[in-house]
Amino acid sequence: MNTLHYTRAQALPALLSERIAVLDGAMGTMIQRFQLDEAQYRGAGLPDAAPGDVRFVDWPSDLKGNNELLSLTRPDIIRSIHEAYLASGADLIETNTFGATTVAQDDYGLAAFAREMNVASARLARAACDRFATPERPRYVAGALGPTPKTASISPDVNDPGARNVTFDALCEAYHEQVAGLVEGGADVLLVETIFDTLNAKAALFAIERYFDETGECLPVIISGTVTDASGRILSGQTVSAFWASVRHVRPLAVGLNCALGAALMKPYIQELSRIAEGTFISCYPNAGLPNPMSDTGFDETPADTSRLLHEFAAEGLVNIVGGCCGTTPDHIAAIGRAVGGRAPRDRFARYRD
Repeated sequence: MNTLHYTRAQALPALLSERIAVLDGAMGTMIQRFQLDEAQYRGAGLPDAAPGDVRFVDWPSDLKGNNELLSLTRPDIIRSIHEAYLASGADLIETNTFGATTVAQDDYGLAAFAREMNVASARLARAACDRFATPERPRYVAGALGPTPKTASISPDVNDPGARNVTFDALCEAYHEQVAGLVEGGADVLLVETIFDTLNAKAALFAIERYFDETGECLPVIISGTVTDASGRILSGQTVSAFWASVRHVRPLAVGLNCALGAALMKPYIQELSRIAEGTFISCYPNAGLPNPMSDTGFDETPADTSRLLHEFAAEGLVNIVGGCCGTTPDHIAAIGRAVGGRAPRDRFARYRD
């Protein structure tokens, strides 16, 4: 096993027991601020473009919106976003790999470049973390594994409930390749996030375990589900408690929720997870409230709003990791860090001590 991976992995549980760690905020929100056009996504005509970017200049399909490709064509932008979040006080930085699987990249005809995207993205995040890290305050790279645009347990055809557009095995292979790239690039922890389908998440977790068995690597894993509405369920139908029951066998470093909801609406579900996920740390990185096209970030909540709400989570002893999802910026993360600073993290073994 890589010695640096092992050293950093060993340090994370101690950190989360000592204080509340801060995760970064939205990548997509920050990329949107650059107002990139099709040519810029392709890396065309840029003096600072990475070597090899000419491969995509004449690509036959549209590439605008493929944020993961920017790790190859505009690494300067991704690097600047990572550094902005680190400067705002983030302890953990997510790689720009939410859609960097063969399943997702196939929409652009770029499936063959998926592993390269993961390696490059992890290296960008690793280099940024290494620039900001100190012996007293290490910074961690969280390798992001998104849900893919296809679901293994929900039919894409309302007239055919049994129809599926992806298989469990195909998802496993896609995630296995992604994990290999993230580890090669220097990820410290693997973050299976924005889970709307528990079966997709199981494919990711199976792929992770398979990679660990094959290589001897064993990084911490964080699992983050997405409650989609007031029903308190993820899209494939599981309640928060049922979702936890489905993934607890992995013994993740942390389990939590992100996306879809702002902190106010997410709170009862974080309270439930905090109550039932004994022995496991709790993470929470909500959206900046509800979508608002009139806002600079596209969402309602200001940094003061989001940080005030997450301060309440910390004051109640619910969380070990906090950050932001859609609509959050470095200003949100800085405010969140100040709001939870000095607050004790959730005691994951409290139930055993009672």
